[in-house]
Amino acid sequence: MAPSWWGRGSGGVSNGGGTPVVVKMENPNWSISEVEAEVAPGSPAGAGKVGRGKNARQITWVLLLKAHRAAGRLTGAASAALAIASAARRRVAAGRTDSDVAPGESTALRTRFYGCIRVFLVLSLLLLAVEVAAYLQGWHLEAPSLSLLAVDDLFTASYAGWMRVRLEYLAPPLQFLTNACVVLFLIQSIDRLVLCLGCFWIRLKGIKPVPQAAGKADVEAGADDFPMVLVQIPMCNEREVYQQSIGAVCNLDWPKSNFLVQVLDDSDDATTSALIKEEVEKWQREGVRIIYRHRVIRDGYKAGNLKSAMNCSYVKDYEFVVIFDADFQPQPDFLKRTVPHFKGKDDVGLVQARWSFVNKDENLLTRLQNINLCFHFEVEQQVNGAFLNFFGFNGTAGVWRIKALEDSGGWMERTTVEDMDIAVRAHLKGWKFLFLNDVECHCELPESYEAYRKQQHRWHSGPMQLFRLCFVDIIKSKIGFWKKCNLIFLFFLLRKLILPFYSFTLFCVILPMTMFVPEAELPAWVVCYIPATMSILNILPAPKAFPFIVPYLLFENTMSVTKFNAMISGLFQLGSAYEWVVTKKSGRSSEGDLVGLVEKHSKQQRVGSAPNLDTLTKESNPEKDSKKKHNRIYRKELALSFLLLTAATRSLLSAQGIHFYFLLFQGVSFLVVGLDLIGEQVE
Repeated sequence: MAPSWWGRGSGGVSNGGGTPVVVKMENPNWSISEVEAEVAPGSPAGAGKVGRGKNARQITWVLLLKAHRAAGRLTGAASAALAIASAARRRVAAGRTDSDVAPGESTALRTRFYGCIRVFLVLSLLLLAVEVAAYLQGWHLEAPSLSLLAVDDLFTASYAGWMRVRLEYLAPPLQFLTNACVVLFLIQSIDRLVLCLGCFWIRLKGIKPVPQAAGKADVEAGADDFPMVLVQIPMCNEREVYQQSIGAVCNLDWPKSNFLVQVLDDSDDATTSALIKEEVEKWQREGVRIIYRHRVIRDGYKAGNLKSAMNCSYVKDYEFVVIFDADFQPQPDFLKRTVPHFKGKDDVGLVQARWSFVNKDENLLTRLQNINLCFHFEVEQQVNGAFLNFFGFNGTAGVWRIKALEDSGGWMERTTVEDMDIAVRAHLKGWKFLFLNDVECHCELPESYEAYRKQQHRWHSGPMQLFRLCFVDIIKSKIGFWKKCNLIFLFFLLRKLILPFYSFTLFCVILPMTMFVPEAELPAWVVCYIPATMSILNILPAPKAFPFIVPYLLFENTMSVTKFNAMISGLFQLGSAYEWVVTKKSGRSSEGDLVGLVEKHSKQQRVGSAPNLDTLTKESNPEKDSKKKHNRIYRKELALSFLLLTAATRSLLSAQGIHFYFLLFQGVSFLVVGLDLIGEQVE
């Protein structure tokens, strides 16, 4: 109700014959509605018109209410800013940086890279001080004319010498590097545009892989109608998710006599291994053909684990092998929707399903990852599969013909991207790949920046290792000339090497440098219009994420530091290129899956083997309070943040509007990531 001091009467405000204004106080917003005054019988006809006119007092109250609403919003924004500042203060006070690494983790390249950025930052601060002093002298900064400077003191002579150096020695090579990066940027943008047009054509024509003969898939079909399938679940210390993946795989709709599940456990934690083994034994009592394998020595990581499992004697009895990572939950009809695509197509070696994410709306980091991966599957994988019959195997949620694996040399531990390695070797042997965009497999996205950063480092260093190792094999292979060009120039060079190179160099190095060397120009359309257009194209497969288009553009440029660092380490075989860290899982989908699993067991009235929900939930989501949570400060990102903000300040002196806003927001983006304010906390 309205406050009593607003006027007489029942909560209304009136003045003579004016229009009453009813004010509803609803926290946090107030709403205003007008109530027409009733005209008393016998009143003059014009009295109603006079009564409906707003007087000065009513307008004043309306303006006061709007001001109150604006003040409330400002208060909310201030509270959020204070919360962020408090979190940043805690990060700085804790003093934990990315230099605090795990035992055995290489830091040489990271330290050198950070040192270069720090030197660059110090120089930019010195140059900013010089430029500010020159600006106060009234000298023109965009196109300096040496003839206008009277050399009458030491500072003037020094500044004149600096202008001569940057005009004659710094600007030409910087402009050449700028033009080269712009050309690479345009080539990559054209490649992305062609992929989007290909995706549009696929949708327009309804192009998708169709099995030649799906065979009998109903309950009356005999076991002879279903080929023998081996299902592998590699895992390592993934206590949060092992139950949901094992449960989902064991409930696949396929004759139990025609598929075998291998749980390939590389865990070095005895408790986790015991829990996984107990889960396997429980499903064995259910009648599922499932085997538990544990390696004490984790040679070759995931590739070594899969290679060891394929060496089992009973593998020769199976025709296909399916791989699911520990956080993947296939639908019961997964095999019936994928395996039939091999029938009558002896040259098909791989059928890949797309991923869908159970935690895509968990935080800003997962939303931005979802944009990237939706484009990867919807556009890149689908277009390459439809027109080239080749794409990079995603490492999970795929069905391999075992003959294709053996013909390609099997799993190799030579890189950290064993999935891409086997895909390239199979392609060189002439095997074709199919991508099913309508078959989805649920999984998780990394919810912390630390986990995502390590994942991206592995995904971008591995391809460069592989390119070094297989370049000669590509040249010597018997595939067609255009397929070789696609592998070398598009698959490896453009999308794996050039993309992180120009993203980092153009927006994190060249753009700040052009602020201090204005003789080298970076056009506004390169800074703003083309990146915005590319971001719109990237976000089309995930239309609900359009409100996050600006954070997505800024975050992609922020991640270019990690990707560039990983690309360099992989290309030159530096120590960090061989680091393998299992992506941290949260197991947020475990409880819902377990509820469904218990309901299914209850309906089937199975005795003595139904899982206990409370026990499973407790095991799947262990208490996290026993471990202290902490975040890290990322020095490279912080140094680049200060560098970009310094360049933004310099751009104000030259009145470069678009460049200023881009540098400002990009600097803030680096600051947010550098203080680990994006994503969940890390245990």
